[in-house]
Amino acid sequence: MKKILQNLINGDISVEEAEKMLKTMQIVELEDFAKLDTGRDLRTGFPEAIFAEGKEEPELIKIIEECAKRGRVLITRLEETKYNTIKEKISNLQNDGYEFEYNRKARILLIKDGEIEKQGKIGIITAGTSDVPVAEEARVVAEEAGCEVLTSYDVGVAGIHRLFHQIRRMIEEDVKALIVVAGMEGALPSVVAGLVDVPVIGVPTSVGYGVGAGGFTALNAMLQSCAPGIAVVNIDNGFGAAVFASTIVKQIDRKGQ
Repeated sequence: MKKILQNLINGDISVEEAEKMLKTMQIVELEDFAKLDTGRDLRTGFPEAIFAEGKEEPELIKIIEECAKRGRVLITRLEETKYNTIKEKISNLQNDGYEFEYNRKARILLIKDGEIEKQGKIGIITAGTSDVPVAEEARVVAEEAGCEVLTSYDVGVAGIHRLFHQIRRMIEEDVKALIVVAGMEGALPSVVAGLVDVPVIGVPTSVGYGVGAGGFTALNAMLQSCAPGIAVVNIDNGFGAAVFASTIVKQIDRKGQ
């Protein structure tokens, strides 16, 4: 860092070049098990989230406490049993002014220090009630990204008449992107994309019977859609869909200013 600043002072590099170099250096190492990307928010507009699944409890606690030194923390794929185990061990963060908000369906813990100002709207639709946990993951992440979220759950193609009023409502509310979550045959994103003029992000879920193959049937159906304007994320990836949708909304909002 000193070398970069010295080069800047000497006029060897521009302010823009120095900024780019500094952004790549913002890494915090925790022993030999984690390298935290503390500059991700500055580079990409969304901070590094903590993926709890597969992490041992002591490691997870250390990562959470280190991230909390820099602000809000988002922990995904945190099962309720693990949350109940660690919440007392990180309760000291509440003394520092943080609040804990755990969403059981989304399996997300948000450690926050107030509310985030919202800009732009995203709609989230599910085919069935069984798809709601993935949709809730997307909702929590999109709201944390600073978007207002409208939801409509259980409006899949088996009862297609349920869908049209909800689509009309979201368009009237001026959503800038739609996240459509579906398992089984995964047809709903194609239907929605044929009705709207905003980007549609399809999220296949692992919901379904035998040949659903844990979500691969829905994934392949969305990838093979004949309706234009669909982007598809990985199976059960509500997080990725929300980050993508919020990026679209922020770009639209920025250009509108």
